[in-house]
Amino acid sequence: MASGFFAVLDDIAALMDDVAVLAKVATKKTSGILGDDLAVNAEKSTGFVASRELPVLWKISVGSFVNKLIILPIAFVLSYFYPPAILVILVLGGLFLAYEGGEKILHFIHFLSQSKKPVKIEGNVLVEIPSLSEEDEKAKVKSAIFTDFILSIEIVIIALGTVVEEPILTQILVVSFVAILATVGVYGLVAMIVRMDDFGYYLIRKSKGKGIATSIGNFLVWLLPKFIKLLAVVGVLALLLVSGEIFVHYVPGLHHWLEHYVHGLPEMAVNFSVSLIVGLILAVAVSFLKPKQSKNSTAK
Repeated sequence: MASGFFAVLDDIAALMDDVAVLAKVATKKTSGILGDDLAVNAEKSTGFVASRELPVLWKISVGSFVNKLIILPIAFVLSYFYPPAILVILVLGGLFLAYEGGEKILHFIHFLSQSKKPVKIEGNVLVEIPSLSEEDEKAKVKSAIFTDFILSIEIVIIALGTVVEEPILTQILVVSFVAILATVGVYGLVAMIVRMDDFGYYLIRKSKGKGIATSIGNFLVWLLPKFIKLLAVVGVLALLLVSGEIFVHYVPGLHHWLEHYVHGLPEMAVNFSVSLIVGLILAVAVSFLKPKQSKNSTAK
């Protein structure tokens, strides 16, 4: 009996060794989209007054965990019984990401076309941000959670692809580990980013406005609004790059067609261009549909 017990322990140890090695490979494979996930979610988690940042971020983090709980079992079942469904879901997610990126670019173009000068915000940007209504806050949180859902699908599918030949238990352990790591790691970093200015003010107070600590504190307070603006740009680029990579690699025939007509161009440029075209088409189409809907509803 004792030998049987130790044999079980050996099997568990061997399994965990395999899981650790494969989890490292899967994490490396998903590192690119994890970086995109960070940029997108950091941009979506900003724009709230300071007192609401962490509560809102907590709501989005909980929503992200719920997303993973929904996606993981569905992904395992579909992968086992009907693998083609995974590709369909992947491409549909890519269309949504492209639409979001295209919509943001259209909004930016519309902003530039306005004659009004942009409002100049000085000092701590978080102090100047107007407080959102409860309804607007809920809408923004819901949008962030939905975008996280799409990105989570991509992360789970890519991680699953690295262990698809392994036993089902190994698949479950590896992909679940990557999914949890993605949520904890991404939103942990987002929390650090959005509280950057508070840490700066803390350094200024502790050093009583003198010394290198004050200089660092002032730099952090100065950096945050600029970093948020940068994240807004990076977030849009990330959406388009992720969706473009999905289209190029998973839409049947597209990869070979592009190789024939745009041979020699960097892969990143091709992915971005494809997604940008698709995203702008979708965004323009939706923008034309919205007024018609409002007119019909008004007529009723």
